[in-house]
Order: sequence, then structure tokens, then C-alpha cells
Amino acid sequence: MNIYIGNLPYSVTEEDLRSAFEQYGSVDRANVIMDRDTGRSKGFGFVEMADQSAAQNAINALNDTDFQGRNIRVNEARPRNDRPPRRPY
Repeated sequence: MNIYIGNLPYSVTEEDLRSAFEQYGSVDRANVIMDRDTGRSKGFGFVEMADQSAAQNAINALNDTDFQGRNIRVNEARPRNDRPPRRPY
């Protein structure tokens, strides 16, 4: 299951995400999304977990909890094609 994590502190690393989610099961991949131009975190990321049950437990346990000073949002990631198109500037 691919899990979306939003409202992350800009200082969070992929290892921080991995550590938080490994408490609930095996993490296949942890990814903090970085801005191409600045190299700084965009404040969200994704975690992939193979075990659906462990992933759901992680979502239930971590959603709307304090993570390094910010309340994070955790839910199942939607496929890219399910999102509304971006508006041009």
C-alpha cells in the first residue's frame, strides 16, 4: 500500500519517516518529496508498505498525531489519475 504523509516538518528525512512507520511493519520505501529548484522538502512524502494490514494500522495510529512538532496527515495515497488537474498560474 502506498501511504501519503502531509504537513511534514521541512527538516524530516526519509530515515525519519522509515523509523516512524517501521513500528507498524516492514517499510519497502520511504520518500520525502523535494523541490527541484531549492532542494528543500515540500512538506509531504510517501511510504510504501507491502502488508495491507500493517499499513492500515500505521495510518490509523499516525494520522493527526504530532510528528517533530507538527500534526501530520496520513492516508492511503490516491493514484495520480484520480486527482483533479492542476490549474495553470
